Amino acid sequence: MKITLLAIGKTDDSYVLEGLDKYLKRLKHYIKFEIQIIPDIKKVKNLSEEEQKNKESEQFLKNIQPTDFVVILDERGTELSSLQFADFLNKKMIASVSHLVFLIGGPYGFDQSIYQRANYKISLSKLTFSHQMIRLFFVEQIYRAFTILKGEPYHHE
Repeated sequence: MKITLLAIGKTDDSYVLEGLDKYLKRLKHYIKFEIQIIPDIKKVKNLSEEEQKNKESEQFLKNIQPTDFVVILDERGTELSSLQFADFLNKKMIASVSHLVFLIGGPYGFDQSIYQRANYKISLSKLTFSHQMIRLFFVEQIYRAFTILKGEPYHHE
């Protein structure tokens, strides 16, 4: 299985980039994982929230294949513990999902077309995080899930 994280807009925050790099290096031992950044939509001042979400959706959909299992990270999604998230990933591997794609939307969330395309919604927290920070939190959770599945001592219950 391959896992891709699709996110809108790049980050220049060095501490986020350092953290991402740390966990991306660690993940290489477990699974093929990549982060794909979709460029920020230009001239958003002239767009309504709905228009901006629509344009972002078009970019997401260009990067998703019909056979991909798509999970959106959304505040209204299912909240999972780290153990439950590890089990979720394990079930996708057992089910022979070849490409699992997670989406982090822009500042206004997702357009309805993304909700319709998504196979599942996960919430990382009831708290709201910046779109930059959530990348780091999510990648760490992917790493944590694989250490749980391998019975390694990273996660403590």
